[in-house]
Amino acid sequence: MVNLELYSWVVRGTQRTAVMKALIHPMTPTQAYKKAREYHEKITLNSTSSVLRAFVRMGLAVCVNSDKKTGRFYELTETGKEIQEELSK
Repeated sequence: MVNLELYSWVVRGTQRTAVMKALIHPMTPTQAYKKAREYHEKITLNSTSSVLRAFVRMGLAVCVNSDKKTGRFYELTETGKEIQEELSK
């Protein structure tokens, strides 16, 4: 069962929805930004980075190499994957 509170938070934001759909495997913010532009053409790299940090705070994603200053990779948690799957329906 998908967490409706988190699902609602994601779908209320077009940029959050675009990044959620884009994060199909571990990605850097730049990779996620390029993929997210397929879903939201006006998204910026800065907003993509902000969304990814918000996803980490909300438990939807994790930074797999948080010790690095640049080249950080983000991937969805199980909860994030459930929401992503629900968005693809």
